[in-house]
Amino acid sequence: MSRLEYITPEGYRLDGRKATEIRRLQCKFGIFSRADGSAYLEQGNTKVIVAVYGPREVQFKKAPSKHDRGTVSVEFSQATFSTTERKKKSKGDRRGNENSLFLKQTFESIVITSLFPRSQIDIYVQVLQSDGSVTSACVNAITLALLDAGVPMHDMAVACSSGILNSTPVLDLNHIEGTAEGPELTVVIFPHSTRVISLQMDSRVPLHVFENITRLASEGAKKIYQILQQEVRTYQQLLISSGKPS
Repeated sequence: MSRLEYITPEGYRLDGRKATEIRRLQCKFGIFSRADGSAYLEQGNTKVIVAVYGPREVQFKKAPSKHDRGTVSVEFSQATFSTTERKKKSKGDRRGNENSLFLKQTFESIVITSLFPRSQIDIYVQVLQSDGSVTSACVNAITLALLDAGVPMHDMAVACSSGILNSTPVLDLNHIEGTAEGPELTVVIFPHSTRVISLQMDSRVPLHVFENITRLASEGAKKIYQILQQEVRTYQQLLISSGKPS
């Protein structure tokens, strides 16, 4: 049986994109009225919803608090219907715990927590549909929800994945591409300074390959930023025209 060819001789992937094309992006703000901020993001067929509560006082006495800065907590879950794989539980699994930790560590360095000491920001992330590049979609959705909540950040963090398919570097992997044998990398950057904030990668690759796909993912994140920035501006104009505080 021949190996599946993810890139055609003409340079197209199975979903019709070229190697350096990202998937279609759509988003909505303020979807939960009781949350301080919320957002819904579609990145291709991957769909993520995020609710943000805070900054607010630490809810439980036993919860850790820091006198000089706030804390960020992230709860990641995946709907049982989000993937074709049968799952017994939607949260608490190893992959979910890894995603929660990665997202928590990422946004602890992005949010300006020194502005609200002894406080906490709770971020709830749920994947409604999983079709690849889930971590990067979660990062982008959280950023939008934090903006909706008015939480101060060092910059508008954005993320994108990259990998190698049939010896070709590609951007924004879908589920089929993500299950291939090649490496997959997720990069989170500050778009204005192009500073890399976080990296997530499970495979080991030669240094020159790592540098190439890191550079490619950073370029993809800049493309995503341009789209999301326009969505944020449109939302701000809508709030201004409706007389609501932005």
